[in-house]
Amino acid sequence: MARTAEKVRDLVAEDPEMRDAVTALLDHEGETIEWRDVNESLTSGQWGRLIEKGVLEEAGDGFQLADPDAVREGLTGDDEAAYEGGSDVELPDDEESSWTTYDKAAGVIALVMMSGYYYHPIRRTVGPAIDILLGPLNGLLPFFVVVMVLAVCTGFWTSIIQANLMDFDKMSVYQERMQDIQERQKAARERGDEEALDRIQKEQMEAMGDQLGMFKMQFRPMVWIMLLTIPVFLWMYWKLGRIDRGVELVLPLVGHTHLKDTIGGFMPAWIVWYFLCSMGFSQIVRKGLGIQTTPT
Repeated sequence: MARTAEKVRDLVAEDPEMRDAVTALLDHEGETIEWRDVNESLTSGQWGRLIEKGVLEEAGDGFQLADPDAVREGLTGDDEAAYEGGSDVELPDDEESSWTTYDKAAGVIALVMMSGYYYHPIRRTVGPAIDILLGPLNGLLPFFVVVMVLAVCTGFWTSIIQANLMDFDKMSVYQERMQDIQERQKAARERGDEEALDRIQKEQMEAMGDQLGMFKMQFRPMVWIMLLTIPVFLWMYWKLGRIDRGVELVLPLVGHTHLKDTIGGFMPAWIVWYFLCSMGFSQIVRKGLGIQTTPT
């Protein structure tokens, strides 16, 4: 309701004649109307703006007011107060986005293992430990097939973690608030209200802190994803040091290549193969399980 009222205020601020146009539409509350039914009260441009803003919505063969009570509130409310009051979007409790002790522990472990890419003792420790689990699989299958299997498993793990730890509803709230600020800023700029612009700009600076909340929500599942993928990568890195260069495969746009070869002069072929498999199977998993990956 608050969003519709805000939209009506914005429209009236942009075009004062819009107040009479919207008032005329309220006379047809609950009715399905077309522009020809009200063309004496509002122009086609005003009609189009009301549809564009969502104040009018489709209903059968015509249109009707999406929320008459909110429209009425938008007309009767004080336009200046609407901009002084700040955003109507209620932000989620930041405490709910805080990391638990387990999240922090997972992050520390992931960072320690990440150093194994450069610190050989960690790689030489993690590699043989993971080999206890993956060694038998590598004994049954060619290494490039093992890489594909691991890509599928880590892709599945990533999808499940994101589905359970990423709160897309909260992310939508953060994005909605930023959009709300931008819309009010645009309306204030169009009507030349410098005081409102100053207030909105201050609110915009304060809202930059919301980005930290979004970052915390996005990075929390990342540490759990890394907790599995980093040991897998360290094992593959360690194992490749013990595999002959003769392991060959065919990559799209590249053709025949060896796992230890580099593509483009810098990217190892086995990493390219891993990411191709991971991205492809991850999409299949997400589609199959109906896992949401973006804010609504």
